[in-house]
Amino acid sequence: MAKELDFLTKRSEDYSKWYNELVVKADLAEQADVRGCMVIKPYGYAIWEKMQRILDDKFKETGVQNAYFPLLIPKSFLSREAEHVEGFAKECAVVTHYRLKTNETHDGVIVDPAAKLEEELIIRPTSETIIWNTFKNWIHSYRDLPLLVNQWCNVMRWEMRTRLFLRTSEFLWQEGHTAHATREEAEERAKMMLKVYADFAENCMAVPVVQGVKSETERFAGALDTYTIEAMMQDGKALQSGTSHFLGQNFGKAFEVQFLNRDNQPEYAWATSWGVSTRLMGALIMTHSDDNGLVLPPALAPTQVVIIPIYKNDEQLQKVDEAVAPIVAELRQMGISVKYDNADNKRPGFKFADYELKGVPVRLVLGARDLENGTVEVMRRDTLEKETQRLEGIAARVKDLLGDIQQNIFQKAKTFRDAHIYECEDYEEFKQRVKDGGFFLCHWDGTPETEARIKEETQATIRCVPFGVEQTPGTDMVSGKPAVARVLIARSY
Repeated sequence: MAKELDFLTKRSEDYSKWYNELVVKADLAEQADVRGCMVIKPYGYAIWEKMQRILDDKFKETGVQNAYFPLLIPKSFLSREAEHVEGFAKECAVVTHYRLKTNETHDGVIVDPAAKLEEELIIRPTSETIIWNTFKNWIHSYRDLPLLVNQWCNVMRWEMRTRLFLRTSEFLWQEGHTAHATREEAEERAKMMLKVYADFAENCMAVPVVQGVKSETERFAGALDTYTIEAMMQDGKALQSGTSHFLGQNFGKAFEVQFLNRDNQPEYAWATSWGVSTRLMGALIMTHSDDNGLVLPPALAPTQVVIIPIYKNDEQLQKVDEAVAPIVAELRQMGISVKYDNADNKRPGFKFADYELKGVPVRLVLGARDLENGTVEVMRRDTLEKETQRLEGIAARVKDLLGDIQQNIFQKAKTFRDAHIYECEDYEEFKQRVKDGGFFLCHWDGTPETEARIKEETQATIRCVPFGVEQTPGTDMVSGKPAVARVLIARSY
């Protein structure tokens, strides 16, 4: 059906161009007039809303509550945690004045020099500093802990090279921030939230992920440990799809957040933070979609079923309308989002191609002859397979089909991912093979020097020390020194 719409560049020809075209042509997002920013269009935002809704429920099941904190952060706050400010300094956008005025010729506006702020403000790149400055007013005793807070918001990180959803200067995300009475409790929370992300990625996004812990070089600025989920895109590159950080007492000490413990002794609170962003949209697109457009898992598709009538005149359309109405009602009663597209502004062929491009999981086509035969044509977007089904009981069959599509999409992605995970002990071999993508399990001596050399010579990075991988003794393929762990290395977005 691609002939009905503009062709997409094939993935095999130019994967990056295919992705950029798909985001725009599927009506997900477009470039904004502000450099490095994007406009998320209604269809794209509908997917993000579904992600939000599911994740928000999962967070609340663990005791987390939502709050909101200011967009603007006093510059002095960032300097209180040295490693944190160093990690974000190059990405910060700074507000220096609070007013504009017309220029002398009244043909434009300029910054009013009299409106210079006493202290410059940072547009939040992340909110640890302002949240922990607030926590010191909320936490006094161990009875106030744990404090489990999340906020849905936007952040600004000034990016030089941007790509829609994957890396933009402004993006949407959630950031969880928790305070605890003990180190053990904080570490447990950080690992718990990583599992929440992994469960969401695999069971809702149908994206298989590798869970692990980051190297010291790749940690979040100010963290003692950063846990990550890493997904593989169809070009074999890794995409960091969620992180959870154990922050120790760094922010507790930096912002004087103390509490009286059970022995009535003052102690600094222990911290975590964790977040996922609209980068998940990029993961969703690049993991599943094909040369015809989006392939969306039913759990996140804004429209899970579209029904398209075929008719020659108003009389035939009325009969199809009457037959479809109870099917739509039954599907909605099952909690399935369905659209009956009986508008006469587009030809059926254009509609078929448009809904393929937008990744609607199931398409039903019903015409006059189908009504006579008591049948309906069913197409599944993941395989593009069509079959004729009886109209009677079609809602129940569609529900089962949606479940099958969800599982099939995940299994296809997992099979691809698993087929592109390699063990490698030879550095020269690694340097050649990593160009073609894939996840490489390699022994590492634990030094930042070796890590930096790999990155400089291959443009690949240590993604994590993966959980669930047998850590056998070995020799670092770069330095020849004894290894401290087998790590996952890949090129990434």
